[in-house]
Amino acid sequence: MALSLDDMRTLAGRYKSDSESVYNTWFIDSPVRLKAFRSIRCGVQEIVRCIRDGTFGNDFRGSPLETVLDSITEQKQVFDGAAHPFYWKPKLRIPDIYENEENKRAFGQFLERCLATTDEDRILREIHELDRLRIKGLGPAVANILYFLHPTSFPPFNTAILRGFNALFEDSKKLGSWTEYLGMRDVILNTNLQLSSLLSKDLGALSGLLFDTGVGKLVVDANWSEALARERKSIEKVSLKRHAEVQQDIREENEHLKIQYLLTKIGRALGYQVHVASNDRGKVYDGQSLAEMSLPALPHLSLAEDVAQTVALIDVLWLSSDASTVVCAFEVEKSTSIYSGILRLIDLVHSMDGQSSNAFLVAPDSREKEIQAQLHRPAFADLGKLNLRYILFSELCEHCAGLCKFGEDHRALLKIAKGREG
Repeated sequence: MALSLDDMRTLAGRYKSDSESVYNTWFIDSPVRLKAFRSIRCGVQEIVRCIRDGTFGNDFRGSPLETVLDSITEQKQVFDGAAHPFYWKPKLRIPDIYENEENKRAFGQFLERCLATTDEDRILREIHELDRLRIKGLGPAVANILYFLHPTSFPPFNTAILRGFNALFEDSKKLGSWTEYLGMRDVILNTNLQLSSLLSKDLGALSGLLFDTGVGKLVVDANWSEALARERKSIEKVSLKRHAEVQQDIREENEHLKIQYLLTKIGRALGYQVHVASNDRGKVYDGQSLAEMSLPALPHLSLAEDVAQTVALIDVLWLSSDASTVVCAFEVEKSTSIYSGILRLIDLVHSMDGQSSNAFLVAPDSREKEIQAQLHRPAFADLGKLNLRYILFSELCEHCAGLCKFGEDHRALLKIAKGREG
C-alpha cells in the first residue's frame, strides 16, 4: 500500500536525521553540488554550440557531452551511472545522436530551447517533441541534465530513484520511457509541495529520499520484514558502501580544507586580504578557524548577482589591501571537475571589465595529466587576460613556509606554478 502523507513526513524526518543519507552527504552540505549548476549550464551551452558548428564529433568520448556528464556523475550517489546511457554503443547504434546528424541536431535544439526558458509548459512540449522523434536510445536519462538546468521543475532519474518511487507509491513505472518519467514527475511535484516545509523546493532533496529508499538505505516500514529478511545482506552491503563513501568524502574534504588553509595563510603573509569560499568559512583546520582568517563576505566587485554567487564559491581569493581588486583566484580540485574549476575562474575574469587576473588550479600530483588535457581543449585555446596556471599539492605543502617567509607578493607563486605545455 502506498504511504500516507503522515508516513511520508515520518520517512522524510528519518531521512534528514541520518548523517549518511543523501540529504546530508550531498544535498545540504556539498560544495560540489553548489558549484555544479553554473558549470553544467556552461557545458550544455558548449554542447549546443558544437552541434551547431559541426564540431561535436561522432562519439561520446572526447565530446562536450562527456564533460557535462562527468560534472554530473561527480555528484556521486544520486547520479551514479548517469553517463552510461550516453556511452556510444556501436553494435546497437545507440544512443543515435553521434552518427545520425539529424538526430544530433534535434538533440542540440532540445537542449538549446530548454536552456532558453524557465516555462515548464514549454519544456514539457520540447520533451514531447523529442519523444515523438523516437531517437533510439535517447530516453529520460536526459532528465539528469534537465535537473541542473531547472532543479525545482525536473527531478533526476535512474534505476534506484525509480525503484524507490515504485516502493513508496506502490507503482510499477519503468525505465526508458518519457511517458513514465513524466507521470512520476507529476507525483514527485505534488508530494514535494506537500512536504516543502520539511525538504526543499529543489527536487534534489526528495529525489535523494527516493534514491536512498531504492538502494535499501532507507527502510520504509516494519511490514517489509519478510522482504527485508531476504534482502538483509544486500541492504547491509549498501550501508557499508555508503559508509565507505562518506569516509572517503571526509578524507577528501580534509585534504581540500588543508590546501585552502595553506593558501589563506600564504595570502595573509604576503599582505593580501583573503576571501574563503562562503560555504567553507565556518570550517576549522589545525585549530584555526577559516572565518577568522577570511573577509566576512565577498566585497562589492561590481559583479552581476548570479556571477557574484558563483565567485563567492571560488575556494580562495587574494584581494588587494583595500579589497577592491582580485589579485589571485584559486580553485582546489581534489576530486572534482577540472573543467568546472576552469569555468569558474574564467567567469571571474570575464566579469571584471577585462582586468587581468592570476588564476590557479591547485590539485593532487596525480591529476597533472588531466589538467594538461583540459588546458588543451579547443574551448580554452584563448583565455585572453586569464593568466591560468596550476600548482600541485606536493609543491604547495613543501614550499608553504618559504613562501610565507621570503615571498614579497603573488609572483612568488610563479616559482612553483606550471602552465599549459606545448
